[in-house]
Amino acid sequence: MKEVQFDSTKKPQAEALYSVVRGMSHNADFIGQSPAFNSIIEMIGAIATRKCSIIITGETGVGKEMVAREIHDASDRARKVFIPVDCTTLTGQLFESQLFGHAKGAFTGALDDTLGFFRAADGGTIFLDEISEIPLELQAKLLRVLQQSTVTPIGSTKSYPIDVRVVCASNCDLREMVNNKKFRADLFYRLNVVTLEVPPLRQRKDDILPLAKHFLANQAIFYGESEKKLSKQTEELLLNYSWPGNVRELANAIERAYVLTQAQQIESSALPFEIIIADTPQYPKHEMPTLNEVKRKLVIQTLEFTKGRKLATAKILGIERRSLNRLIEKLNISLSNINKKTKS
Repeated sequence: MKEVQFDSTKKPQAEALYSVVRGMSHNADFIGQSPAFNSIIEMIGAIATRKCSIIITGETGVGKEMVAREIHDASDRARKVFIPVDCTTLTGQLFESQLFGHAKGAFTGALDDTLGFFRAADGGTIFLDEISEIPLELQAKLLRVLQQSTVTPIGSTKSYPIDVRVVCASNCDLREMVNNKKFRADLFYRLNVVTLEVPPLRQRKDDILPLAKHFLANQAIFYGESEKKLSKQTEELLLNYSWPGNVRELANAIERAYVLTQAQQIESSALPFEIIIADTPQYPKHEMPTLNEVKRKLVIQTLEFTKGRKLATAKILGIERRSLNRLIEKLNISLSNINKKTKS
């Protein structure tokens, strides 16, 4: 494996490289300012013009395909095609046919010759997402294609030369899969020339608000409206949340908050329930808050957000108005105090 070391503390250098990489990119969503993000930019700058295979690792939702597209856009293949392949959706003969093509009559339903993804990507980049999902029996065929740089369609005896940059991604530990005989060692070492790890969003706190504001701006453009702003409390909740779904979850949370907010400022009560309750203080086990205490906090925050309007509050909470009235009574919530607070 090729070891590449970067100094993410060299911020001016990272910013200069970022402008170069971004100038080649078509992906406006690829933004950030954390040291981890700058390291990714440096890595892209170092490997983009090379021909070696790359494995991008990271949790679901961190943006592995986005990084793969950045590598392609910053390479000398940028004018050629970028073909993403979701390996979780392909199995058996269909997988082989989709990747390598087939000849007419090769199997039932093969009415015409097909190119397959590899031949279609000739001169460009193919991105094999979740490569760990490829069955063992097909991994040998993929290895042969990578080693020989040729493709033989199913049902054909003719091989076609290809020039394809291979970028893979996985949220599994491929090395552990090799040890457990679930992934071919020879294929792993053929692919694992350079590994680029994309850290989860919880380890890139400096990227959360820039991304959130970017997604807000996108929503404003989509709806043809003026941009909305995040309240201080909303920003704090976003920063303190662990984001198990990473950037994808953040984008969805911001979209939800935007469509539920009529005013120009997005309050914390417009965020998804799991983000709001995650802000509950960490109590010792013997002092954990009760379910009713958590419910009370959520109902109060939502009522404050809607300025005391019960129908709007019930819609946001996903319950009927009668159920909301029962909750207000059961949890001893004072509507008069909420109305005073929202008017002040």
